[in-house]
Amino acid sequence: MIQNPQKPKNESKAVKAGPPQFYWRKVGGQYLVTNDFGFHSWLTETEFKRLSLGLSGKKDKLFEELAPKGFVRNMLDFADLASKWRSKNSHLSAGPGLHILVTTLRCNHKCVYCQAGAVKKASSGTEMSWPTARRCVDFAFQTTAPELTLEFQGGEPLLNWEVVKKTAVYARKKEESTGKALKLALVSNFSLMTEEKAAFLLENEVSLCTSLDGPADLHNLNRNYLGGNSHAKTRKWLNYFTAKNKKQPAGYRVFKPSALLTVTRASLGRHKEIIDEYVGLGLEDIFVRALSPIGYAKKSWDTIGYSPAEFIAFYAASLDYILQLNRKGVQVREKTAVMLLEKILAFSEPGYLDVRCPCGAAIGQVAYNCNGDIYPCDEGRMLAWEGDDLFKIGNVSKDSYKKVLSSPVVKSCLMTSELHLQPECSRCAYNPYCGVCPVYNYTVQGSLWGNMPSNERCALMKGLFDLLFLKLRNPKDREILQKWVKK
Repeated sequence: MIQNPQKPKNESKAVKAGPPQFYWRKVGGQYLVTNDFGFHSWLTETEFKRLSLGLSGKKDKLFEELAPKGFVRNMLDFADLASKWRSKNSHLSAGPGLHILVTTLRCNHKCVYCQAGAVKKASSGTEMSWPTARRCVDFAFQTTAPELTLEFQGGEPLLNWEVVKKTAVYARKKEESTGKALKLALVSNFSLMTEEKAAFLLENEVSLCTSLDGPADLHNLNRNYLGGNSHAKTRKWLNYFTAKNKKQPAGYRVFKPSALLTVTRASLGRHKEIIDEYVGLGLEDIFVRALSPIGYAKKSWDTIGYSPAEFIAFYAASLDYILQLNRKGVQVREKTAVMLLEKILAFSEPGYLDVRCPCGAAIGQVAYNCNGDIYPCDEGRMLAWEGDDLFKIGNVSKDSYKKVLSSPVVKSCLMTSELHLQPECSRCAYNPYCGVCPVYNYTVQGSLWGNMPSNERCALMKGLFDLLFLKLRNPKDREILQKWVKK
C-alpha cells in the first residue's frame, strides 16, 4: 500500500495524477494492484513505479486504464465507485439471512472429518424439541434481512424427521403471515430418505444438499455409514432429485440437488476421479472445500490433514481439469471460484459467509443448537460441543433478539474480523475480497485476532486468490470464468 507519492523534479510537464490508497502484490512476475472499490489491474514493474509516483499523462494508456478504476486521486468518479462499493458491501445493512437449526446431534455416519459434533444414533437428550424449533423460527423471523433461509442440519436431521416436518410447515405459514421471503434447505446424508419424505420436501420447496467425496472407495472411506454403503445411498437420491428437477410438477419449484466435497489427505491426487463422479451424476457445480481443524477433524489432523500448499496444488489441478472439461462443452463449475469471482468481477456479495469483512458471524448467519442455545456461526456451535462455550450469545427461550445480536461476543467477532484492523490484512492486495474467521483463529492460534503471517487459513486464501487472478490473466481461462459468474 503506497501513499503520499512524490513528484520527481525532472517530470515538470507531466500531469500529476496522485493515486489514492491502493494495495499491491507481486504475482507471476507482474504487480497486481487493487483498491477498496474492488477494482484490480496488472502492471509491469515500470508501470507500477509510475503509479507509485503518482505520474501519468491524460493521453497515456496507463492513465486511461487506471483512472476509471479509481486509481487516480484527482479523477475519481464518486458516483460509480460508491455504487461498486455499496454493491459488494450490501450485507452490512441486511442482517442475518442464514439461520441454521441443528435439529439433532445424532448421526448414523462416522465421518473421519466430522465437524458437526455428531453423537451416536442411539444417544438421548440430543434432539431439538418442537417447542424449541418453533421458538427458533419465531426468533429467525425477527431478522432485518429482506429474506431468510432456514437450514436444517445435524447430525443427521432426518433422524428427527417429525420436528423437521412440523418446522417446515410452521415456517411456510410464518412466511405467508409476515410477508418475509423464506427459503428452506436441508443438509442430509440421504441415508434415511424415503419417497414419502422426498415428496414432502419437494412440495414445500426445500432445497437439498448432501456430501459426495468422490468414487465409492474414497467416499466410503471418508464417510463411514454404520448401516451400509453411504456412496450408493447418496448416488441413488442425487439421481432421484435430479430426475424430479427435470420434470417440474405444477404448483411448486424443485431445486437441483447439490453436493459438497470435503478434501482429505486421501483425496489428494484423485481430482479427476472425483470430478468425473460429479459430472457423471449430472451435477453442474462442485464445491472443493479444504478441511478446517475444528471438531473431530482437529483430533485426526495428523491422519487426514495437509498443508495449505498441498491443498492449493490439489485445487489448482482440479480447476485446470474443470476448465479443460468446459472447453469440451461439459457444463461444470467450481463453487469456490464462482463465489470469489463474483466479488472480483461482478462487485457483488455472493453470500459466501466464510469470506466476508466483517465475517458472517451474527450479521450473516445465526446457528441454533438442539437445546435452543444461539451462536453467531455454526463453527462457534461446534466449539461449544467440545466444551468451550466462548461463542454462545443467548438462548431462544431466555433472550430477546436485540440482546442476542448486540452481545459482546458478536461485537468481538465483528471487530476481530474487520480486515482494516488486522495489521497484515490491512496491507494485503486481497483485502477487498477476503475475510478472516475468529473461530478458526481462536481454535488454532488461541486468539480471535489470530496471527496472519503464520495463519494457515490466510496462506490458503492467498494461494486461492493468486491462482484465480493468474487464471484471469489468461484470455482463454478468463472467458470461461466470466461465463461462470454470469450464469
